[in-house]
Amino acid sequence: MKLFRKIEEVLSPAASHMVGDGFKVMNYYPNKESLHHRMSPFFLLDYNAEVNFPPTEKPRGVDVHPHRGFETVTIAYKGAVAHHDSYGNSGVIRAGDVQWMTAGSGILHKEYHEKEYASNGGPFQMIQLWVNLPKKFKMTTPKYQGIIHTQKGKVDLANEGGTVFIIAGEYKGIRGPAATFSPVEMYDIRMHAGGEMDIELPAKYNTGLLILEGDVMLNGETSATKSNYIQFANEVGSISIKATKESVLLLLSGDPINEPVANYGPFVMNTIQEIQEAVDDYNSGKFGQLN
Repeated sequence: MKLFRKIEEVLSPAASHMVGDGFKVMNYYPNKESLHHRMSPFFLLDYNAEVNFPPTEKPRGVDVHPHRGFETVTIAYKGAVAHHDSYGNSGVIRAGDVQWMTAGSGILHKEYHEKEYASNGGPFQMIQLWVNLPKKFKMTTPKYQGIIHTQKGKVDLANEGGTVFIIAGEYKGIRGPAATFSPVEMYDIRMHAGGEMDIELPAKYNTGLLILEGDVMLNGETSATKSNYIQFANEVGSISIKATKESVLLLLSGDPINEPVANYGPFVMNTIQEIQEAVDDYNSGKFGQLN
C-alpha cells in the first residue's frame, strides 16, 4: 500500500487587498495564524488571482521601497511586470517568467506594470513570495536573477498529462535554474484533465501547494480547487496529484531554517536589534539610491 504525506489543512484565501495600486493580492501567510512560521524558508505568499486592469498612461505598481534579510520571488502568469533596483538591475517578466531578487544586506527596488501592458490593459495574474535567508547569508551582497520561461527545467508527465517546470530544486533528475541559499523546491505545474503525478520530498521539508486554476484530487481522497492552498505534514510519504480539469499549480517545499525570526515591514531578520539597524541604515541612505 502506497504511503502518502498527510494533508494538514486546505485553506481558502483571505479577502484581497491592494499592494500599491498595481497588485490585488490574497495573502496565505504569514497572516494566517496556523501557517505563521510554518512554511520556512518561505515567509510570505501573496497571490494576485486573475484580474483585468484597464488601460492607463501611468503604469500601476509599487514605488521605491527597501528590503533586507530575504529574497523576493515574483512569478508571472498573465500580464507583465518591470523591475528596477538600487544595484542597477532591471528586467521585465511576462507569462511564465520569474524574477528572483536577493535583498541580502539591503536594497531599494520598485515593481510596476510594464509600459506596453499598462497602456493596453488586460488580464493580470502574479505570485510574490518572500524566501527567508539563513543568518549567515542575511547580509550577503544583493543580486537579481531574471529567469525566462524557456530556462526552467522541464519534465513532461506520462500519457500527455501535462508538464512540470522546475524553477528551483530538482524533479525527476531535472534541475531548475534558480540559485538558492538553502534547499528549496519550486515547481510550476501545468496539468491536463486526467493528468497524474507523484512527488517525493524529504520528510523534514515544509511543503505546500497552491491551486491557481482548475481542480485536483490529492492522495486519492482530498479534492482541492481554484485558489485553495494545501499544507502537507512533515512526514515520510509521497504526494499524489490527479487533475480533474485543466489545472495550474505551484508547489513549494524547502528545508526549514530553524533560527529566530524578527520581522518589521520590509525587513526579515533574526533579532529586534537587527531590525532597528536595518531601519537606521535605510534612513541613513546605506541601501543606495533609486528614483
